Amino acid sequence: MMIKQAYNPYLPSYEYIPDGEPYVFGDRVYVYGSHDKFNGKLFCMNDYVCWSAPVDNLSDWRYEGIIYRKKQDPMNKLGFYHMYAPDVAKGLDGRYYLYYGLNFLSVIAVAVCDTPAGKFEFYGYVSHPEGDILCNKKGDPFLFDPGVLVDDDGRVYLYSGFAPKKNLPSFITGGKKHTFYGGYVIELKSDMKTVIGDPKLLFKKKGEAAGTGFEEHEFFEASSIRKIGDSYYFIYSSINGHELCYATSKNPTGDFVYGGTIVSNGDLYLNGYSKDKEAYNYIGNNHGSIVKIKDRWYVFHHRQTNRHHYSRQGLAEPIEIKEDGFIPQVEMTSCGLNNGPLRGRGEYEARIACNLMSGKGAGRYGVYFGNVTFKEHPYFTQSGKDRENNPNQFIANMRDGAIAGFKYFLIKDIKEIAIQVRGNAKGYMNISTSLNSEPIASIPIQSTNRFTYFSSKANIENAKQALYFTFRGTGKLDFLSFVLR
Repeated sequence: MMIKQAYNPYLPSYEYIPDGEPYVFGDRVYVYGSHDKFNGKLFCMNDYVCWSAPVDNLSDWRYEGIIYRKKQDPMNKLGFYHMYAPDVAKGLDGRYYLYYGLNFLSVIAVAVCDTPAGKFEFYGYVSHPEGDILCNKKGDPFLFDPGVLVDDDGRVYLYSGFAPKKNLPSFITGGKKHTFYGGYVIELKSDMKTVIGDPKLLFKKKGEAAGTGFEEHEFFEASSIRKIGDSYYFIYSSINGHELCYATSKNPTGDFVYGGTIVSNGDLYLNGYSKDKEAYNYIGNNHGSIVKIKDRWYVFHHRQTNRHHYSRQGLAEPIEIKEDGFIPQVEMTSCGLNNGPLRGRGEYEARIACNLMSGKGAGRYGVYFGNVTFKEHPYFTQSGKDRENNPNQFIANMRDGAIAGFKYFLIKDIKEIAIQVRGNAKGYMNISTSLNSEPIASIPIQSTNRFTYFSSKANIENAKQALYFTFRGTGKLDFLSFVLR
């Protein structure tokens, strides 16, 4: 059995919640996000659910159930539209307000509940005082991915926007031709849904951001806002897609200065590279935010699985906010919310790999992988159906040169490493403590049509260590787990 610790992904293997917005309410941290379907064909196919954990035990996540169904929205009685990345804010009346968009309709809807994870009820749409829905006409700015802040002075701000490199066709946006300028801020009345004034453009899109300091990291989507002291931190997904960036200001409605990259779901930039194929994990869109839990700050974001964009899983990493407000980029790890390395003994599922690539590199889902064919790439997947408890989630299709990396473990007196694999494969699983270094163990593998353990003696130094598993041989295999003993 696995040792009870905190891992990445931090939720059960059958749960696919991207776009995580974490908040501490009382003595629990709650994560609100989109809800993907395993092997789904589109984004966000399931209803909203919520998970929470005690602030002093981030391995003990509790399923709060379905908090809002897409058919509750009057515009969506048949459930054809999917609900995209939400946000939640505690209103001045003490109630909790859930903000979301339906597909690409440029409509921000609001639901409300007396508790942070109860049954939310439809409340209305973000609208002008006269009742007209905000930004729902031809030529209006495009609303998407709401982020909401109730400031210390009681003023309420909604951040939203979408800025792809190319405009979306009108059949995707409900027949309306919207203009994609960038990211906006809109002030709301204390009723949490009525607009005060007009939307203000804060973050210009690629091609129009010269001289702003956001060049090469221009706003794309995923607006999220946090206030830390007297500073406002705007967290967003850049035009590069795989990264969460941030900008800061002393003013919630302007003068934001680009800060940097907080996390990339391929460790790009941090690993010294910037091209898709040089990522240390298969990349795709990213969305999330930051939260302080007790005395530590964390960033929540997500990864892609199953070789596409539509089955994403939540990840989290501790971050540091320097005295000058700077947030250094953090690496992806397997230990995330564990607040330190995992115990260097016991059995671990391969699904907690933080790095995954083929022998010729990784790439971006949805885009041709360069000079290698799609079938050559390993990927995270599962047996069983969507939301089926305890499916086997594993790494599939590991071929010659494929690498699965795990960080970190506190190794102490390990003499042997075993792996649990299956497949029509023959060769060795070489294990090293850094990429492309000499192996500390080499496990011979034979073809097997069921998951089988193979093992080898190991020579590994007692220390905080990463473990990289590289398959060398013929055929392909599925990687379920490994054992340190």
